[in-house]
Amino acid sequence: MSETNQAIIEFDPPDGVPATSEDPNDFLASTPYLDFDNELVRAFAEDSIDGATDDVEKAIKLFYAVRDGVRYNPYETSRIKNRYRASWTLSQKTGWCVQKGILMAALSRAVGIPARVGYADVRNHLASERLLEIMGTDVFAFHGWVELWLEGRWIKVTPVFNKELCEKFHVKPQEFDGVHETLFQEHDQRGNKHMEYLRERGPYTDLPLQEMLDDFDERYHSFIESATSEGGDFHAEADSQGQSS
Repeated sequence: MSETNQAIIEFDPPDGVPATSEDPNDFLASTPYLDFDNELVRAFAEDSIDGATDDVEKAIKLFYAVRDGVRYNPYETSRIKNRYRASWTLSQKTGWCVQKGILMAALSRAVGIPARVGYADVRNHLASERLLEIMGTDVFAFHGWVELWLEGRWIKVTPVFNKELCEKFHVKPQEFDGVHETLFQEHDQRGNKHMEYLRERGPYTDLPLQEMLDDFDERYHSFIESATSEGGDFHAEADSQGQSS
């Protein structure tokens, strides 16, 4: 057995649970999924903040590093726990909202910013025809976001859809100023529906992977298996169905 396969088998952490504490000091440590003790994650965090010392400035730089440095691809959904670690997503430079949210939270903690992952169910109109066909719905459960502790309060951010992908779907990319929450726009640049939040699940201590997979199995049936066996390039699908200008 290879060292890589052995590492995957041995990585079996407990599920994250809903966060009950509001103390930012409880959201600074490395966790099984927010593994900022990994050398790759720490180096990327330091390079991304580029010498910034103010937490707001650090957060802004990290937001854009994750938004555009990791391509969004929902076909990265997997049952393999190791593939949800921040270090894995960073090494692949691709991931979906759950993976990118974990990475953003880990990077933030790496530079001393309290951060926690959170989830919501949304109706997503930014999806390819193939993705909607496989999922059988436009309701995306466990959409991932991140809360950052900045200037005495929790602020939600969603560094998910990279700029290139947004241009293909004619959606204005999310921006972050370190002060205001940045959630998805309700409409795209053409005035069409883009994203609707249906259910707020709230912040968690770490990724609730089994809870999420159980929900997916009930809601989407064979989506994970299709994503794993067939894969997909979400950017290419956006082009092929005539989304790009």
